[in-house]
Amino acid sequence: MRSLVASLIVILALAALCCGEKGIKIKKEVANTFVKRQKRSSLYEWYYEYYKSPMEQMHERCENYPPCDYLSDQIGFSMAYNRFFGRY
Repeated sequence: MRSLVASLIVILALAALCCGEKGIKIKKEVANTFVKRQKRSSLYEWYYEYYKSPMEQMHERCENYPPCDYLSDQIGFSMAYNRFFGRY
């Protein structure tokens, strides 16, 4: 419990020192000491971390095109995607 409180105090101190007009900036090395990345256990998880499904690629394509993104909020993704990029 004490180490958790000590870590929280250090994080808040770093945030107070780094806070400026442009926001909080912490070096990657400092951030890695507090946040541990979970290791991928299988090849399946590793593959899906780096490669997106075709449906997710279509969603990103629509989100990156502002008229499609706006229309997808109004009438739904599939109809908006079909209107701008054709049938999927």
